[in-house]
Amino acid sequence: MDLTTGQPVRYSTAAGRWVLFATVLGSSLAFIDSTVVNIALPEIGRDLGADAAGLQWTVNGYALSLAALVLLGGSLGDRYGRKRIFLVGVAWFALASLLCGFSPNIETLIFARILQGIGGALLTPGALAILEASFTNEDRGKAIGAWSGLGGIGGAIGPFLGGWLVDIGDWRYIFLINVPLAALVIWVGAKHVPESRNPAAARNIDYVGVITGALGLAGLTYGFTAWPVDGPGSPVVLISLAVGVAALVTFVLYERRSAHPMLPVRIFANKAFSGANLVTFVVYAANGGVFFLFVINLQVVSGYSPLASGIALLPTTAIMLVLSARAGGLSQRIGPRIPMTVGPLICAVALVLMSRIGPDANYWTDVLPSVIIFGLGLSTLVAPLTATALGALEDSYAGIASGVNNAVARAAGLLAVAVLPLAAGLGGGSLTDAAQLQPVYQHTMMICAGLMVGGAVLAFLLVPTRLPVHPPARTFCDPGAPPVQSKTAETVA
Repeated sequence: MDLTTGQPVRYSTAAGRWVLFATVLGSSLAFIDSTVVNIALPEIGRDLGADAAGLQWTVNGYALSLAALVLLGGSLGDRYGRKRIFLVGVAWFALASLLCGFSPNIETLIFARILQGIGGALLTPGALAILEASFTNEDRGKAIGAWSGLGGIGGAIGPFLGGWLVDIGDWRYIFLINVPLAALVIWVGAKHVPESRNPAAARNIDYVGVITGALGLAGLTYGFTAWPVDGPGSPVVLISLAVGVAALVTFVLYERRSAHPMLPVRIFANKAFSGANLVTFVVYAANGGVFFLFVINLQVVSGYSPLASGIALLPTTAIMLVLSARAGGLSQRIGPRIPMTVGPLICAVALVLMSRIGPDANYWTDVLPSVIIFGLGLSTLVAPLTATALGALEDSYAGIASGVNNAVARAAGLLAVAVLPLAAGLGGGSLTDAAQLQPVYQHTMMICAGLMVGGAVLAFLLVPTRLPVHPPARTFCDPGAPPVQSKTAETVA
């Protein structure tokens, strides 16, 4: 049971609208900033003289700290108060955005992006937890649905806004605009959002889990990013990869033995949960490669402006807004296996078409068809995938399941940005040179198409035809206790 100050709010009241406004705008800051930066990468590279590795780390610095610390952010909110940690994260994010906007060189920008990711890890898990704790039982579904829909609109606006800001002024504006928006969130949140916490939350912070998890992701990311320039035999590459693997092994071993783990490893004994997260890792790795290179290719190779490349993917977002809820309803009727198998295959077709986008590409004939098909594939896939990852475990593990799936998706995108340009043959080349980028982009899209096909195969083999029906959630749950296994999840193949 949560402890919440004040009475639960109703969706139709002014108090409910204020809570929804603060959580939507706050979480949108972190979500939008993970996408609009890609629009500005060519301008950042030219302005700061950054090479390919520098641009990769501009994306990965943010993704690394966010992926490594998002589980910690959720546990801190449970312990110290969701509102408090949410507002601390928003303030932190704003200060880091200010540093991003005034960065004199690529090294400072990367450091500031890492700080941004820390702020995002503090505020991201708090938004849904605040909605869950603040609204009455009968209005909770409406609030979460509105948060999801409005967040999708924010995601659609983000690339357009980023391209427009780069076109009319400077790439630095995409960071500086966060500051007044964050100030608005803090004012509304402090005045209108009730505080809540979980009195059953573990009192000890899993420092070993935090450090080893972050070190593992950092080691692998740094090693693969340095590989194209330094070579596979470089001591820096070998040591980084070895440290990354050793840290992740230590993380798993420690979490298995910890009395209060940040990640209770026992939950992966559930076949449906493990399968959903494995599919998540593969398809979001593909997504990471697409969203990293697609808009860069449109600008550098095809000659599109930042604004035009920013709005090129709007049809994908629009299709997802219209169809995702319907796909979720279909998944409830027929089970998640078929949508999670068909969705990645549709995406693979789209990525094969995307690989053909080259110099002077026409938007209507070369870009739009692949973008529409990609939107149809993601719409078919995402809602069933999320529902399976959250619904495979009993209700008392909903927060942990959500955090794990979020971390898996972000880690997949992080590693994709580090590994895919290497796998596609970038070497020590430049992402802002059309002659060097075009073959790398084409090869990357084909690799991503292969990952989507792999995700479809995994979904067919590992995802059940029906999700289990769970007993009611316990009032207090022990994060280290094994989840209740449902025969549906274990026997339906």
